[in-house]
This record gives sequence, structure tokens and C-alpha cells, in this order.
Amino acid sequence: MNYSKNLPVCPESGVIPLIEMKQVPVHCNVLWPTRAEAINAPRGDIRLGYLPGCGHTCNLDFDPSLMEYTQEYENSLHFSPRFQEYATALAEGLIAKYDLRDKDIVEIGAGKGDFLIMMCSMQGNRGWGYDPSYVPEEGYTAPNVTFVQDFYTEKYTNQRADLIVCRHVLEHIEEPDAFIAQVRRAVGDQQSVVFFEVPNSLWTLRRGGIWDIIYEHCSYYSPLSLAHLFQHHGFKVLAVNEVFGGQFLTIEAVPDDGASVIPDVSAELAQLTADARSFAADYQAKRDEWQAKLASLVEAGKHGVVWGAGSKGVTFLNTMATGDEIVAVVDINPRKQGKFVPGTGQQIVPPSALVEIRPDFVIIMNANYHDEIGNMLADIGVSADILVA
Repeated sequence: MNYSKNLPVCPESGVIPLIEMKQVPVHCNVLWPTRAEAINAPRGDIRLGYLPGCGHTCNLDFDPSLMEYTQEYENSLHFSPRFQEYATALAEGLIAKYDLRDKDIVEIGAGKGDFLIMMCSMQGNRGWGYDPSYVPEEGYTAPNVTFVQDFYTEKYTNQRADLIVCRHVLEHIEEPDAFIAQVRRAVGDQQSVVFFEVPNSLWTLRRGGIWDIIYEHCSYYSPLSLAHLFQHHGFKVLAVNEVFGGQFLTIEAVPDDGASVIPDVSAELAQLTADARSFAADYQAKRDEWQAKLASLVEAGKHGVVWGAGSKGVTFLNTMATGDEIVAVVDINPRKQGKFVPGTGQQIVPPSALVEIRPDFVIIMNANYHDEIGNMLADIGVSADILVA
């Protein structure tokens, strides 16, 4: 295989090939108004490679020209009470830890504004959010928060900030080194705190989270590679934590005065590399398990739904090449309802639609929402087997 392209984070480390996924939808979170458009959604190839020099994983076939983040992009999770509980606790924790009261907060990739508005409403903070997919008429608004419908580029780095927040954006950026260097220039000599959140590659490599492999994510960060990236660009890492049941990573960092000592992580790196080498077999085993499970359901004449029209659900449906046994996809985000899943074309419906569908089974894409979904099914009087993908 040819690995001549520039590698992110630790470019001199070589590459260990992991898996290949051909012709997957390039966007999991673009809303398609018709089934035909959804089935014919743009596609691309994934060729995952692991970089043993820092524990990073990336898509070696990623083509940034296929990506387009417009107002049709929708990935908000804040309609879920379970996720809202997590986000609220996160905001409260950051405010308390860094005394964010009457302070300035910048969010890079603010989405529809949910998290930034929450942080600014709690303690009289002021906010600036940057995101090309921000929809003014749909997003939340607040008098002390300004949204810019654009990517965060060099022209916005003069906006001072006591806290810079960037959640679930870094994994979408093809050149993370250039991006983090830009953030460091924006901080300058301010004593700003930088907080990033990304999916945790350990969840994928060690705990079977294979449905998190999507085209939009050109990078998959481990605690080691995330810390390496920030340390390499002039930040002192205060903390790296696995959160949300181990599915996310957070990093907190400040400008480095040059005196910090980078710890020896060789033992952790060796273990992670061993995990990466066994991932291909683990990936295929989980695919085989679900193919057998779905075939058994079809043979029994059962029909069901997938709950969750986000990245995990779209990946599951396209990886499994599901047929008529999956009749719809449920999502509580009203912005997704009535639209269609890229690649496979199932319609996205609200939970109330299950009263008429009467599914035999509900496949949920994230165990963190098991109780929440079970309670919703009970509330509408739907009895179905809940299967966790």
C-alpha cells in the first residue's frame, strides 16, 4: 500500500494498516429530503491506519474536497435528556474549575449554539461561536452570545477569550497540526484555558465501538495522541480524561512556558499498538455477529427499527447492508424527522411513529441511552426487544 500522503500528529512514525471500508456515505449528519437523494448520497473510501509513534489513527484515503458543512448539517445531541445531563454537568464543572464568571468564551464549531449559550447563561459570561452550519432562525439565541456563520480561521483569532472550547470538531480536520498551531497563535500570551472534546479511539480499538468509524472523522484520537498534539504546539496539558462512559476524550491545556516535562508513555504506547494490531480481527468478528443476528431476525419474520439517526446508526445500517427488516430509523431530534438516512434510505421518524409500526425489536446505537429509550417505549405503550449494537 502507498502511504505517501502527509500523516497527521506524528508524521514520522510509519503506518500499521487496520481496516478498509469501501464507498461509505461521506456525511452521516446531512439531512436528505427524499429517499432517492439519500440513497445516492456522495460516498468515499475509508482506509484506517494506525501511527505507532504516538498512538494516532487516521483515514489514509480521506478526501477533504468531498466534505461540505452547510446549514443542512445536523448533529445536535441536546434533545436527549441523558446527553443534556452530561453537557450541563460539563459546563458547570468548567465554570467552577476555572472561575468562569463574567468572562469571555469562544467556541470553535459551535453547531446550533446549545453548549455555548448554556455556558454563557450560567454565570453572566459572554460568548462568540463560529460554525458554518449555524442556522440563525433555528439556533438558540442569547443577548450576550454572538454567532458567526463561518469556519474559525485566522481572521477571527484576535477575539480574546478566557476559555476556548472546541467539541467534536478536531476529528473532522485533515490538518490538525496547522489547526492547533492556529489556536496557539490565537491564545498568544493570554492565560487562556483551552478545552477540546473528541471521540475516544480507545472505545473503538478496545471496546468494539466500530460504529464510530465514519468518513467525516479523518482522525481518531487516543489519550496519547491528543496530548502529543497539544504538547507539540506549545501547550501544557493539565488533564486528559475519558468521559461519557469512555466514549469521549477531553483535554484541558494552557500555554506552555517551556518548563513542563513530557512524561514517558512508552509502556502505554506499546499496549495501544498491540490493541491496534488485533483490531481488524475484532472488527470482523463484530460484523459477523451482527450479520448472523439480523439473518436470524429475518428468518423469524420479524421487523424492527434502529434508534438513532446519527453517525453510529448510519454506519451500522450501511455496514450491515440492511434490507426490509429495518423499516425505519427513530430519532428524537425534530430537525431530522421526516428526512432520510444516507446510503440506505430509511425514513427518520419520531418515537410516536412506533405506535403504528409496532416493531418486534429496537436496535439502539448507544448503551448510554438504554434506560432513556426504554422509558420512552414504555410511555407510548410499545413492547419490543431492545438490542444494543
